[in-house]
Amino acid sequence: MDITATDPIVDLQHRFAQLLSQHQGIVLKVARGYCAHLEDRRDLIQEISTQAWRAFPGFDPQRAQFSTWLYRIALNIAISQLRGRELRRHHHSEATLDDDLASVADNAEDSASLAQLNTLIQRLPALDRALLLLHLDDCSHREIGDVLGISASNAATRLHRLRQQLRSHFNPADSARD
Repeated sequence: MDITATDPIVDLQHRFAQLLSQHQGIVLKVARGYCAHLEDRRDLIQEISTQAWRAFPGFDPQRAQFSTWLYRIALNIAISQLRGRELRRHHHSEATLDDDLASVADNAEDSASLAQLNTLIQRLPALDRALLLLHLDDCSHREIGDVLGISASNAATRLHRLRQQLRSHFNPADSARD
């Protein structure tokens, strides 16, 4: 059987490859946000790409933009993998988010603060991490809500609370005034 350029499967593959290439930043950003190690990021990128390809025949551009659809798939897979890793690490002790935030606040002038902040983001609960990643990607509250399956007002409220929580840990003096 010859596969030609007019073959619907080839057209579908080409369209998917093109869209995935245009929006690869989403996949990379989610992988960086959920995986600290390069090999884990590569595995997650591959899994996101595979699952997106499997789901692509059901993608409806009338219902969602490709970027929103891809974010939803990427975040769902990342969160699922995170839960699996957390279950496996259940018996290992890790520093708490509060301890790490306090450490960053103590060393705010230190050039390693950015690396510590990245570590802290990786330890946020899955929904908060997704919310922060989408916010840092300049998504509107409506877009964040669409991706996470929550209302725009819920996204705004959760984001406000997350910012307050992080601000209070980084600047305890500021939170005392609130």
